[in-house]
Amino acid sequence: MNKYIDLIQQTFDFPTKEFHVENNELHFNGVNLMDIIKTYGTPLKLTYLPKISENIQNAKTYFGNAIQQHDYKGKYTYCYCTKSSHFSFVLDEALKNDIHIETSSTFDIPLVRNLYEQGKINKETYIVCNGFKRELYKQYITELLNDGFVNCIPVLDNLSEIDYYLEYVKVPFQVGIRIAADEEPKFGFYTSRLGVRYSDIVKLYEEKIKDNPNVSLKMLHFFLNSGIKDTAYYWSELTRFIQKYVDLKKIAPSLDTMDIGGGWPIKTNVFFDYDYQYMAEQIVKNIKWMCAKNHTDEPHIFTEFGSYTVGESGAVLYSILDEKLQNDKELWYMIDGSFITQLPDSWGLNQKYIMLAVNNWDNEYHNINLGGLTCDSMDYYNSEAHQFNIYLPKAEEGNKQYIGFFHTGAYQESLGGYGGIQHCLIPAPKHVLIDREKDGSIKHWLFAPEQNSESMLKVLGY
Repeated sequence: MNKYIDLIQQTFDFPTKEFHVENNELHFNGVNLMDIIKTYGTPLKLTYLPKISENIQNAKTYFGNAIQQHDYKGKYTYCYCTKSSHFSFVLDEALKNDIHIETSSTFDIPLVRNLYEQGKINKETYIVCNGFKRELYKQYITELLNDGFVNCIPVLDNLSEIDYYLEYVKVPFQVGIRIAADEEPKFGFYTSRLGVRYSDIVKLYEEKIKDNPNVSLKMLHFFLNSGIKDTAYYWSELTRFIQKYVDLKKIAPSLDTMDIGGGWPIKTNVFFDYDYQYMAEQIVKNIKWMCAKNHTDEPHIFTEFGSYTVGESGAVLYSILDEKLQNDKELWYMIDGSFITQLPDSWGLNQKYIMLAVNNWDNEYHNINLGGLTCDSMDYYNSEAHQFNIYLPKAEEGNKQYIGFFHTGAYQESLGGYGGIQHCLIPAPKHVLIDREKDGSIKHWLFAPEQNSESMLKVLGY
């Protein structure tokens, strides 16, 4: 008999650090998922909070090791990219680790104010303000600066943005400039819509910053949509960025920080192979070498990791409602949720996640498709990152099958419109938080119940 557990162990290097099986049931970071399901039911989203701190500390260690190995003179600063998940429990956990914040839009700033009022951050915390800024966003940034948030750094996204700050900021302040990087050749356009062209950066500095005693240039900012990968494209773009930094540093002595953005990947399949330590070492090594070549002081390094911070903390658990054979070979398992509304990246970007059975690992397995509850023909999931098929245990009468999608903690709630109106009025699932006591024992609680009809009707005006 071909058991599901045999399939997984033959296909992957299993068990892993995050996953193991006991008594036929899957454990995620040491948490028995069937215990969670028995307590709360499905569908449910969960966040395993210790994973957030673990990944932050890992990144600090990787860059710390690289700085020590290469005798690098600059310091490393970890910023959390709030747009990955704005939830309070994420920020509360992340800020336990002496980190800083990167914002993307207007209402990030009231969130920053709230964190300050609660004592979670102080006026020395770095607030790196990115994005193309409308009037209210610039106003909120200006108010932070005037209120003494000395390390609030608006990152200029175009040539005219600084004019607002020069008019309304009443104290000395620092700015950054975002470079408009060239996109990968396979992208739909050549240059990012965000940032300032390479050829305009010196002009921007000389005309609006250099001779103004109220403002100084602190940071040069760089980001690639494709992320930080060991590819010729990444290293060539990073090299071009470092060269612009050393050129600009010659005329801008206050420039001392290089922000290399976000983009460290997370595990979206059990085959995942990425050497974080090697990449940190190569980034530090490249910056140090080019600065030495150009007789330039080595800059401080900022990163803005979002998905890396929170992605691997998340999971979504479903039960199989029914089994449907639609022709001679297409067998469907219908889940008690929706991919379109609850895992929108899987639908909109064909993103693959780690998908595993939660129970019945000793059962035989077969090839199936997973169908969601909406009436949309695209509400399905039918392939894994490593193959074109999905395999799950065969359903048995009276023994409900549960499945989990893992490392889903970044972006899904905000992309899906958390708490709003979803396709076919599918409700947002309940959300459970999981943490550990000081003695290592597991504790869990309900952050939010499943969305109800009353909240939807209110939004719709009934």
